[in-house]
Formats: sequence, structure tokens, C-alpha cells
Amino acid sequence: MTETNSTFIWFTINMSPSRADLIRFALPLAAIALVLTACGSSSSGDQAEPAAAPSVSAEVTESEMVETEMVESEMVESEMVESGAGAYITLADFEANPDTYAAGDIVLFFNASWCSTCKEARDNFEAEAGAIPAGLTIVKVDFDDSDELRQKYGVTIQHTFVQVDADGNELAKWNGSVTVDEIAEQTA
Repeated sequence: MTETNSTFIWFTINMSPSRADLIRFALPLAAIALVLTACGSSSSGDQAEPAAAPSVSAEVTESEMVETEMVESEMVESEMVESGAGAYITLADFEANPDTYAAGDIVLFFNASWCSTCKEARDNFEAEAGAIPAGLTIVKVDFDDSDELRQKYGVTIQHTFVQVDADGNELAKWNGSVTVDEIAEQTA
């Protein structure tokens, strides 16, 4: 092996950015892009097309981004709190025990991990879990992975809320709420 080739191989092995370095670099850039383009929290009835997910450097693959989002989601889910009679739960938890929540108000929260206003709402719901009124269940639904539910309820933008009855029939639909109080007002 020539000296040039061995130097190149050493440089490639020792100086290549790690996957973690790429994610640490790409995620803040993606977040900045989202903030600059916003993700559309519009008033009731306004049904704009969903904002496209930002393109990330080719060095960070889509599967790596999905894996990172799954890890973040698992961390959030492990910290989720069901407090009192009100709850903020995942769609999987709801689907596993729908009868548990059938007697109260059920609100599906269609949100995307890349949506800044969705993140604000998620953060508020988690922080205000103890303030969720008795009988109100907010169900976190992944906008990107729930095509069938989006189609069923005519959801075209993230950050949409759909109140349903125990049989899954739509009672109301709106978007833009970011606090537990706003959700409670809509369901009253």
C-alpha cells in the first residue's frame, strides 16, 4: 500500500464525523429551518396543506432521523403522566384500552415531531398533565404515521385536534390550541 493511500485511509477512519456528530449538527439546522418556515397553526376551519419536512444533509439519512425521533418519542412516552381522571396518552395506549376512556371526552391531537407549534403544545400538555380536567383524554397521534386516521377525519395539517365519541365518530375539529385550558374550552 502506498503512503498516500494509507494516509487517506487513516484520515478517513480517524477524521470522519461520527453519526452522533452528524445528528448534533443536522438537527439544530433542521430546527432552525422549521422556525424560519413555521409549521402552520391556523385558526379553525383553515385547512392549508401540510408543511413539508425539511430536507436534511445527505450525510444524515432519513432512517437515522426516524431513529432519533423514535428515541425522543420513547423518552417522552416514558415520562408521560396519567394524572387524576384526565390523561395525555399515546395512540397506542388509547388503542390498547379504549374502554378506559370511553366515558369521557376524547380529543385526538394530530402532531408532527418536526412542527414547532406541535412541540409547544406537547410540552404544555406534558407540563400541565395534572391540570387536565377529569374525564378529558388527549391522545397524541403522529401526523406522519397515521394516514388512515388523517383520511378518516379529513385532517390535512398538523396541529389539528379532533374530538371523537366512544365509537370514533367526529364531534368537533379545530387547530391551533397549545394549552390544556384551550382544549378544555373546546370540549365544554
